[in-house]
Amino acid sequence: MSDVIDRPVLEQEVTAKTRLRIIDCDVHPSLHSRADLNPFLSKRWQEHMKTYGDHLRTPYIGTTPYPRSSPLIARRDAWPPTGGPPGSDLAFMRKQHLDPLDIEFGLLQVLDLFIFSQQNLDFGAAIQRAINEWQLAHWTHREPRLKASILVGQDDTQAAIAEIERCAKLGEYVQVNVSPRANEPLGRHRYWPIYARCEELGLPLGIHVGGYGGHAPAGGGWPSYYAEEHQSNAHTMAATLTSFVLEGVPERFPKLKIVFIEGGFGWISSTMWRMDQHFEKFRSEVPHLKRRPSEYVKEHFWFTTQPIDEPDEAKHLRSLIEWVGIDRLLFSSDYPHWDFDDPRFAFRTPLSDIERQKIFNGNARALYKL
Repeated sequence: MSDVIDRPVLEQEVTAKTRLRIIDCDVHPSLHSRADLNPFLSKRWQEHMKTYGDHLRTPYIGTTPYPRSSPLIARRDAWPPTGGPPGSDLAFMRKQHLDPLDIEFGLLQVLDLFIFSQQNLDFGAAIQRAINEWQLAHWTHREPRLKASILVGQDDTQAAIAEIERCAKLGEYVQVNVSPRANEPLGRHRYWPIYARCEELGLPLGIHVGGYGGHAPAGGGWPSYYAEEHQSNAHTMAATLTSFVLEGVPERFPKLKIVFIEGGFGWISSTMWRMDQHFEKFRSEVPHLKRRPSEYVKEHFWFTTQPIDEPDEAKHLRSLIEWVGIDRLLFSSDYPHWDFDDPRFAFRTPLSDIERQKIFNGNARALYKL
């Protein structure tokens, strides 16, 4: 949808086209600078970050593994006039995104410092706490429309659970976030204590694309181009869904709600079909599954819409939506990134008023108890 982001916003057009307030399930805030975290870090970790920086399993230091098509993967018009990177200025976010598009709630998804993938686990634990506190102080306490997520590094299970419990007591977070590109597939038992705690606390588990687990993002190795790496996000999400279902996570934790964020949804139906076919052939290998894999998907998983797969013919997009299920989709914009989906133009297929209400508002309201 980046080809329409520079179009002027007309108040009467927004009113006529949306006719409902929007819950945006993927809004990216950014640090103005790393110094923003100093109030939430001990002196030790301030000095550590200044002296040693990140420790990530990536082929480059101090940058993302693949160059982006625009700086910080952001829209050209998203740089605040006051300075700082896109997503770092709340007043500008209000002016450019929250107010003109009538965003009722925006769910924050923080990518700064890649806390999910820090290999120094003590530093990772300090950073995850600082980021979670920064979300409240800089964003949600200043703007009640914004809702924070509890970010935890899944590969330090004990620290993750401690942080979940600390944040849950505050009652100001709407979900727990982990990374799909972890050190092992997320269905593995080593991560189950995190899922158990989410289920006990009634917090959905958010899985946002990204992270660096020490493995190539594509199954065949490291991609040559950013276009390949960007495409591999969908492959990662499909593999993560398969791991969750076939390892038995939804069977073991029947009340756990899992949200896949920024992975699109065009791949879901074929993944379900393939899992079902293999289940019929290999069900003796996975006796812990009591139902077909697709039944678990349709009952325990939700998917945000961005980046929307847009076939040339609207009827094919309509088929994708019906296969996944209207009740499983949550609108997301990915603001302020270059592939931002504008809610006024995001669906090239007719939706009924009831369907629009569910995708743009109702499904997220019910899932996150907003």
